[in-house]
Amino acid sequence: MVYRALADLALVVHLGFVLFALFGCLLAFRWKRVVWFHVPALTWGATVEFTGWTCPLIPLENFLREAGGGTAYTGDFIANYVTPILYSTTLTRDDQLLYGFTLLVINASLYSVLFYRSR
Repeated sequence: MVYRALADLALVVHLGFVLFALFGCLLAFRWKRVVWFHVPALTWGATVEFTGWTCPLIPLENFLREAGGGTAYTGDFIANYVTPILYSTTLTRDDQLLYGFTLLVINASLYSVLFYRSR
């Protein structure tokens, strides 16, 4: 039970990181210092997508699930809604490149607006 909870926590942290990498710039409109945390997160996210690396949170979650008995996802929110967002079974290299490009375009646009407004 503890391992499954830790695996779910790893999955939620992963989703939070993905959302922060994608939209963290929006927080910089309110708190300028967020940029110092967001740019490294953005860089890591884009690097993972462009290189095809595996995020370290995936093996961690898999280890925790196996240590907890490795039961299938049944009936909980995280299994039904969060997992398919992060772990597509049909993810291709082209998809990863598209995700990386989308990540950069969204954030370049937002940072352009932020830079323009700060002037």
